[in-house]
Amino acid sequence: MKRESRGIQSIEVGGELLRALARCGEPMMLRDLAREAGMAPAKAHPYLASFSRIGLIEQDETTGRYEIGALALELGLISLRRLSGVRIARPKIAALASQIGHAVSLAVWGTQGPTVVQLEEPAQPVHIVMRVGSVMALLETATGRAFAAFLPEKTIAAALESGLDRHGVGYNPKRAVKGAKVAEMLTEVRKQGLARALGDPLPGVNAFSAPVFDHSGHVALVITAMGPEGTFDARWDSPIAHALRDCAGGISKRLGHGINVAAE
Repeated sequence: MKRESRGIQSIEVGGELLRALARCGEPMMLRDLAREAGMAPAKAHPYLASFSRIGLIEQDETTGRYEIGALALELGLISLRRLSGVRIARPKIAALASQIGHAVSLAVWGTQGPTVVQLEEPAQPVHIVMRVGSVMALLETATGRAFAAFLPEKTIAAALESGLDRHGVGYNPKRAVKGAKVAEMLTEVRKQGLARALGDPLPGVNAFSAPVFDHSGHVALVITAMGPEGTFDARWDSPIAHALRDCAGGISKRLGHGINVAAE
């Protein structure tokens, strides 16, 4: 019988606070976080202070609420990169960036919406407000629009109504989350197989985004190519658009999309 390794009980107790924060998915006040973790606020506070110092959580100076910190986000991104789809896509987007001479990013659907997990820049990088870990607004960015067009409607409707992506790049708090214009935009994305952004929300930067599907037809990833509007050909039938579609289609095929297995 395998002997259980000795642990440190105080770390395990404090871990309940991290689990509670992860379950909630939203910034929490001390009293609510402690209650969710099954302990008194006075007991929870020292754990939270230590977790804050090492970056597992952080406290908003204005609201006093606790949320996931930089170290926790970094660990989560490492976990996301280990997923098979991301592993397959990483060398492909590096090759795509080299081929088209523009930056290429890889995003997954995270707890706050479209989240960048990989960014490949060309030899002469363009200044963009994006980095690994960035959340991209759902309706304002090409990355977000690709997810919005191809994820289940209920998932997107719930995300938009709750403002899931409110901390995202390009987020507009006054945006309309439904209506004819939104429906028309997403219909165009589905028709083209690409989402497109022309100098908005990033002035002077154009972008195309393409979905990557897994064996079940679910959107597993979104690949985005972006560059200065002066050199980035944003026509739907441009070489960049064709290269991006081919790249996304190749990764989708590797993930089993479109492969029918006949029953014997």
